[in-house]
Amino acid sequence: MTQPYDPSNVFAKILRGELPCEKVYEDDATLAFMDIMPRADGHVLVIPKAPARTILDITPADLARLAQSVQTVARAVQKGMEADGLTIQQFNESAGGQVVFHIHFHVMPRRAGVALRPHTGAMEKPDVLKAHAEKIRKAF
Repeated sequence: MTQPYDPSNVFAKILRGELPCEKVYEDDATLAFMDIMPRADGHVLVIPKAPARTILDITPADLARLAQSVQTVARAVQKGMEADGLTIQQFNESAGGQVVFHIHFHVMPRRAGVALRPHTGAMEKPDVLKAHAEKIRKAF
């Protein structure tokens, strides 16, 4: 069973401007920013501005807007990072691997023969995130 949305989650704080992020894309319905614990260089998170915990409780209209932004961002990530392909992931609830309980998609550029890094909780240096974000922003 889905739990209620908690407005104190880290992504809600980012949306309210209470926490910083390295933004790569924003429109009226969504925000995309660099994952601070990337599993690949250029790893971006795409989130809706609407408060929704999982794919099961986001409205169909908000999900459609989110999907459109995921596609837009994915194109820029692949081009900007000169990737051979992409991995796009979305997790729901703890048992499904979700860590931040605000629906989000991971967009990770991939290179042939290069595995994703494990999720260790290690944070990337801000200057590295900024450099990757700049490459992606230029690709829109």
